[in-house]
Amino acid sequence: MEKVSQAKKPLPIHWRNFKMLKKSSLFLLFVISYSLLVGSVYAATPTSIPVDKAQEIRDRLITNIASRVAQLKLVEKRGIIGKVTDVTNTQITITDSQNNTRFVDVDELTKFSNQAFKGTFGISDIEKGTTVGILGLYNKESRRMLARFVSVITTPLVIHGGVSAIDNENFSISVTTEEGKLRTVNVENLTRTYSYTQKEGYVRSGFSKIKENFNIIAIGVLDKKDNARMIATKVIFFPEIPSSPKVNSALEHVQKSK
Repeated sequence: MEKVSQAKKPLPIHWRNFKMLKKSSLFLLFVISYSLLVGSVYAATPTSIPVDKAQEIRDRLITNIASRVAQLKLVEKRGIIGKVTDVTNTQITITDSQNNTRFVDVDELTKFSNQAFKGTFGISDIEKGTTVGILGLYNKESRRMLARFVSVITTPLVIHGGVSAIDNENFSISVTTEEGKLRTVNVENLTRTYSYTQKEGYVRSGFSKIKENFNIIAIGVLDKKDNARMIATKVIFFPEIPSSPKVNSALEHVQKSK
C-alpha cells in the first residue's frame, strides 16, 4: 500500500505573529545597540580640538620629551675633592689634585657639613685654602657641577721625631723633627695613646708613660690659633727604638739651648 504523504499543518495565526514579532525585536535591538556604540565613539573623540591642533600638541610633547632625555644624558652624578680658591654665596671655585680649576654651583638644596665645627655650618663658613669634598650633578656640556653635599675634609698631620720636653700641667709635649722644627703636641681626653715594645707589642698606654728622648709619632690637626701647635688624635711612642741620627742631633741642640 502506498503511504499517503501527509501535508504539514499550517501554524496557528497567533504563533506566526509571535515569530514575526521576535524577528522584528531582534532587528530593533541590533539597530539600537549599533546607534549607542557609534554615539559613544563620537562622544570619546575630542571634537572640540581640531585634528591639526591635536597633531601640533602631540609633536610638541614629543619634542619636549626628547629634549629632556638629551639633557639627562648630559648630566651625571660625580664627586670631587679639592682646595677652595674662591667662594661666593652661589659658587665655590676649587683646584683638584690634578691642578684643574672646577666651578661648583650651590643653591638652597645644597647641604654643608664640617665635623670639626660646632653649630650650624654653611657656605659663609668656608674659607680659602680649605679642602672640601663635593658630591653633585656634573653637566658635561657646561663642565660645571651643581653641589648637593659639601663637606670640609680635615687632612691629618703626621709628625715623627723625638720628645724634647714634657708639660705635665698642660698635657702637652714638644716634638723635634729631623728638620730641626719644634712642634707642640696637645694630648686631649680624646687622644688615643699607644706604646710599642718588642715584648708587649702594640698596646694602649697613657700620657704619663711618655718620657724625654722617646721616639714618637703624633697624628692630628693643626691648631687654628697657633700653627706651631697640633691637637693630637693619636700618639704612638717607641721606648726601645732610638731616634734617627738627625733627630738626636736636633734634640741635643734643643737641650743645649735650654
